[in-house]
Amino acid sequence: MEQSTISDRSDDEFPPKKRLEAPNTRLIKAGIATISDMETLRECVAYENTHQNRTQILRHLKWKAEELREEEK
Repeated sequence: MEQSTISDRSDDEFPPKKRLEAPNTRLIKAGIATISDMETLRECVAYENTHQNRTQILRHLKWKAEELREEEK
């Protein structure tokens, strides 16, 4: 049986809808800042593209992707 990590559980409790549908931009930016893996980031990009398609939020997600890629190096 595979054990889930703390980050796996937090991602389950904090899905794209909660990250990106916060009542203000500061909370959305905080939700993006807490993304720790590319899979979660991709889910957030897909959610944003499907539901709101806000350029500013997509830009922040792009910057987060660049940050995650740099961390992988």
